[in-house]
Amino acid sequence: MSISSSTTPSALTEKVQEQSLWLATLTSEVNKVIVGQANMVEKLLIGLLSGGHILLEGVPGLAKTLAIKTLSSAIHAKFSRIQFTPDLLPADVVGTMIYNLAQNEFLPKKGPVFANFVLADEINRAPEKVQSALLEAMAEKQVTIGDQTFKLDEPFLVLATQNPIEQGGTYPLPEAQADRFLLKVLISYPGKEDERLIIRQHQLSEQQKIQVVLKPEQLLEARQTVKSIYMDEKVEDYILNLIFATRQPESVKLEKLKPLLSFGASPRGSIGLTMAAKAHAFLQQRAYVTPDDVRAIVAEVLRHRIGLSYEAQAENILPDDVIREILNTVPMP
Repeated sequence: MSISSSTTPSALTEKVQEQSLWLATLTSEVNKVIVGQANMVEKLLIGLLSGGHILLEGVPGLAKTLAIKTLSSAIHAKFSRIQFTPDLLPADVVGTMIYNLAQNEFLPKKGPVFANFVLADEINRAPEKVQSALLEAMAEKQVTIGDQTFKLDEPFLVLATQNPIEQGGTYPLPEAQADRFLLKVLISYPGKEDERLIIRQHQLSEQQKIQVVLKPEQLLEARQTVKSIYMDEKVEDYILNLIFATRQPESVKLEKLKPLLSFGASPRGSIGLTMAAKAHAFLQQRAYVTPDDVRAIVAEVLRHRIGLSYEAQAENILPDDVIREILNTVPMP
């Protein structure tokens, strides 16, 4: 893989550094409200730069929804929120055909999915038929209502949250749905000092106001730059070796993993890991990808794309355990 002939390495580096200036401003605005979740904010930025959908998983009260709303507020774009519930219908997400008495015909009424940033809050509280209403929008950036197909405006991003705690009225994401998320980010508790700041912040009489610091055109331009970031063929081979190790662990002498895996990462995993690694390099203001960029983001890209067998589940083995084993075995370039 090579850089475009019209772009020299130094020019690309300069372009990356110039366009990444707004990242500091955007991060600063988000940090006005979100405290102690630097990892979550970084992964949200990687999703923005990659054009990939993000699934945030964590127990209640960790600012998942607030982080997404805050990030959307700092970008001049249309935002919509869908609260997923067991009684939600697919039409409540994508829209439906409404009969117009005056015109004597059915006309499409667009749903909340027609926005730049769609917050699918507690996505696992709605059944599979509702979750599947997002499949076409997430994969093809279009929505079909009746016999009409509508293109979604760019940028388009689904930012979903889910609660990992077993509760009544929750439905696990189907594999086809989970695979359409670029990243699955696990949110942990903040540290003690961060939580002290959270407590003090909530005692303030006035909440921090978020300024709009980014236009959609700037984001789309940055995405094109991210795609142009150089990736050496050896790094590309490293990505392929990691992906194929989830499908054929015996190929990297990890026969012990074979009975623990029911299926490995799809080609979307290869594409996603490539784009996410490039976005991570962009965040570091680099115009090239290193193996460390791949390792920094591989767990978030693959943990929801690996199927564990009943044997693995019985032994309380997690996808992250499998990914860690593969990272420790597959040689870095």
